[in-house]
Amino acid sequence: MTLRLLMAAAAAALLAGCATTEVDYQGEGAGFVGEGAAVQARLETPSVGTGGGEDAADDPAIWASDAPVTVNGRASPGFVAGTDKKAGLYIYGFDGQVLQFLPEGLLNNVDAVEGLTIDGRAQVVLGASDRTPGRTGISLYAFDPAGAGANGVRPWGYISTDVVEPYGFCFARRGAEVHAVLVGHEGELRQYVLTADAAGRPAAREVRRADIGTISEGCAADEATDALYINEENVGLWRYGLDPASGDRRTLIQPAAPDRLVADAEGLTILADGDARYLIASSQGDSTFPVWRIDGAAPVWVGRFKVTDGPVDGVTGTDGLAALGGAVGSFPEGVVVVQDDVNDVGTQNFKYIDWRDIKAALGL
Repeated sequence: MTLRLLMAAAAAALLAGCATTEVDYQGEGAGFVGEGAAVQARLETPSVGTGGGEDAADDPAIWASDAPVTVNGRASPGFVAGTDKKAGLYIYGFDGQVLQFLPEGLLNNVDAVEGLTIDGRAQVVLGASDRTPGRTGISLYAFDPAGAGANGVRPWGYISTDVVEPYGFCFARRGAEVHAVLVGHEGELRQYVLTADAAGRPAAREVRRADIGTISEGCAADEATDALYINEENVGLWRYGLDPASGDRRTLIQPAAPDRLVADAEGLTILADGDARYLIASSQGDSTFPVWRIDGAAPVWVGRFKVTDGPVDGVTGTDGLAALGGAVGSFPEGVVVVQDDVNDVGTQNFKYIDWRDIKAALGL
């Protein structure tokens, strides 16, 4: 372990109690990648539209269908949604190609959920934390899997909030309810029950508010264990109860530390692989991805992986990520999609990694 790495860890520890801004740790310099099992991405998306070296691509979400659907006039087994936080929302196929772009403003984190009926039809709903002036909150989008022709993702409405800068976002299912979880830049936590009213418009009821502490972003819900995981970027990984009645009670699963989770801790996602479920984080400080198995009584550390050069370039400075187990397009056991900060050609984009490659690298 280098002296510089030890000094960076010590600095993160000192900041943990009072930090309100991100710690953009660069390790041995821009593009530094820490230790971890090496995997390669199978393919990538085109660069997002915002160029000029700006930090733009941010967070993906994945939805897959048992039967082919039509997305913006093209047949697909589902899609990947990815935010350009300067411009809007991309909808990609499982081949990485753009199916649709919605110029929706300053969207940051995005997630997708099933379980809502709108105007009598079962819909896939996407939600994104939105920092667009005059529309601060959670922007909502709907996709009709049974639609035909030019059917695509369409704006549905939004949830207004008192959070000054919406940042992290994830959906959760609790029984028949769909919950929307918003994380504010300064550590605000808001949880809503989302429904569709008689007119087919979104309706939200706030069921929890809490204070995480300092700058926070990534969140992921594990309905099976009634757990909500949140990354406090310069502090570490917390486990909350998904039940709103649990309030602000929480357990620190992993403090920010070298070779585990390096500040700033960013995205979180959960992948189900048969009876096993895995929590995957993005450790932006050293461009690695820590993994825990979470289907037992407590999360169990599995290891870390990094994405190195292969069919496409490796991943550095990663931000958001998403994962889905089972058959996902051309990925028979699941796929992990991650944001990539620096590319060999073009600007920021998203990389697709076969879950089988990660399992083999980690010995799962």
